[in-house]
Amino acid sequence: MRPALAAVATALSLLAAPGFAAEEVMQLETPTGAVHGTLLRPDDAPRPLVALIVAGSGPTDRDGNNPVAGHNDSLKLLAQALADAGIASLRYDKRGIAASAAAGADESTLRFDDYVDDAAAWARRLAQDGRFAAVAIVGHSEGATIAALAAARAPVAGVVSIAGPGEPAAAALRRQLAGRLPPELAERNEALLTALEAGRLVGEVPSALAALYRPSVQPYLVSWFRQRPADAMAALRVPCLIVQGDTDLQVSLADAQALQAAQPACRLVRIAGMNHVLKAVPADRARQIASYADPTLPLAPGFAEAVLPFLKGLARP
Repeated sequence: MRPALAAVATALSLLAAPGFAAEEVMQLETPTGAVHGTLLRPDDAPRPLVALIVAGSGPTDRDGNNPVAGHNDSLKLLAQALADAGIASLRYDKRGIAASAAAGADESTLRFDDYVDDAAAWARRLAQDGRFAAVAIVGHSEGATIAALAAARAPVAGVVSIAGPGEPAAAALRRQLAGRLPPELAERNEALLTALEAGRLVGEVPSALAALYRPSVQPYLVSWFRQRPADAMAALRVPCLIVQGDTDLQVSLADAQALQAAQPACRLVRIAGMNHVLKAVPADRARQIASYADPTLPLAPGFAEAVLPFLKGLARP
């Protein structure tokens, strides 16, 4: 067979192979512009469940990559694992991020509720799509809080919280910065946090803290600090799963336990050796940082095995 014909034959065989997933570009129109996503749908699964994957905080894109932290493909790998198991998924760039940058160009107008509105709108759209049997929302990190809140606004069959925080964002930020700032700056940081927690904007911000508290982002921070992840989990009225790695340097097992205490109906699964970007990495800071920029690392063993049975159970009649 000629090389060109062989290549075509190989491509056709891949298309026909069991577990092949068709990729489709989708977009959601919002009041500030289009939000772009990727639908991954296994061809050999008639009317599968579809999981809406919600990324974490900061400029994290639909694949789990972040221009600051690195390229690790964590959420892309999750989507592929779901497709291999016959589960469809839609992952998307949130407003202001990557392909959806134009929808959040003015950060001074962005609010946390915008992210919740978008997740709920995506879930409603998927629920109306006759290709799918049911919709679940899978949230990672801050996306776990968004997922829990969006579940109250859309017809979803269940929620998966992966490395979801159990405390308000201001408390987490306070804890993460403890002991890392010089005394004068630490005092100023606490004053800024206290003001924003109370809903008060601050006009002057030290240059050393401007990346965190610049005036244009403060309205968003006020809306974010108002959220109580445990309360959002407590309000869930659908089946839920909490997944937490025990080498995660950003979110701890205590966070996961706080979520489960708020919603005892949720099952909590601890993944030994899994870090925040869903990879098997020991609790060594240098190796952790390196893993955030290594897309060749696979998902941690045990992670997919925890999530897949839960999701498959949601699609059963």
